Amino acid sequence: MTEPTRFARDRFDEADDHYMGLALELADAGLYTARPNPRVGCVLVRDGAIVGRGCHLRAGEAHAEVNALRQAGDLATGATAYISLEPCSHHGRTPPCADALITAGVSRVVVAMADPNPRVAGGGLARLAQNGIAVAVGLREAQARALNAGFISRMERRRPWLRLKLAASLDGRTAMASGESKWITGAAARADVHDWRARSCAVMTGIGTALADDPALTVRDHPQADNLPSQPARVLLDTRLRLSPTARLLAQPGRAVVYTISDDGPRVATLRDAGAEVRVVASAGGRVDPLAVLEDLAAQEINEVLVECGPVLAGYLLQHGLVDELLLYQAMHLLGDDARPLAHLPGLEHMSERLSLRLLELRQVGDDVFFRLAPKGE
Repeated sequence: MTEPTRFARDRFDEADDHYMGLALELADAGLYTARPNPRVGCVLVRDGAIVGRGCHLRAGEAHAEVNALRQAGDLATGATAYISLEPCSHHGRTPPCADALITAGVSRVVVAMADPNPRVAGGGLARLAQNGIAVAVGLREAQARALNAGFISRMERRRPWLRLKLAASLDGRTAMASGESKWITGAAARADVHDWRARSCAVMTGIGTALADDPALTVRDHPQADNLPSQPARVLLDTRLRLSPTARLLAQPGRAVVYTISDDGPRVATLRDAGAEVRVVASAGGRVDPLAVLEDLAAQEINEVLVECGPVLAGYLLQHGLVDELLLYQAMHLLGDDARPLAHLPGLEHMSERLSLRLLELRQVGDDVFFRLAPKGE
């Protein structure tokens, strides 16, 4: 199928840009709840006036286009639809949105980006064009891609978008030599972490952190906590199945998934009896292969993974190019030379081997400073 013509940026006017901005704001309403679907917003405009607004909030419920069309009613005829993602053209959990737009009689559709889902991939745009509807693509595409980075990653790379969260002192230390780490950062920073958890499909850690801290890995004390479709899946990398069946992460509501390379039947049975899903994956250097885990999670419709872990797993993810964003909370105190490092990065001997990052966001959170960073070149 031929992809519809991609319009140049200068074919969009100021009004187009304004209305697409509103559509993207509407899409943001699904930030915590739309998973595993993408976050999508739609604005219908006729004769210079907004006649319908819609967003997609939950999988299985109406899509943004349908909600906007319902609000517009007969006023949708001849309207322009501004949509943050290409309308679907297939029967999934809901009927095709492209067909709904055609039936409603809209005259023009402006979308921020084509849908990377192979089941759509230009099909919705082609169907609209074939039915005489003017189609324009690419307005505010970068903003649309950022909003759905996880969904796009799952479709294009067959793995989720991975955010690595770390908390450190001013001298880059994450715990005292004894392992004591509560609390490096303040209450405001810890609350901010729960916001990142709330928008994630899964929260992942390694067995070292699980044994040392016995974390729950759930969203707590957050405005969206009771509105989430479910708690994010709790994912553990546990090469030799050392997790205790009484661990807190097994006692919480929602899924707890343990990845291992072990075929120890009795240990597997014990953890499964305690509520864990145990999945055996490939090994890398005698340990669970994180890439194999990410690929398996993508097959389960996991879009965004938040990793909260110790220096060994953090270093591995960074050195193997699996980190899409680094979320670093830095506290204004010093822990000293003997304290534990931010990430275990063996083999770096020359400046040319350093891992370079670019700053995406910088803000103060309580008494701490938050950095959102990405590998250079991504």
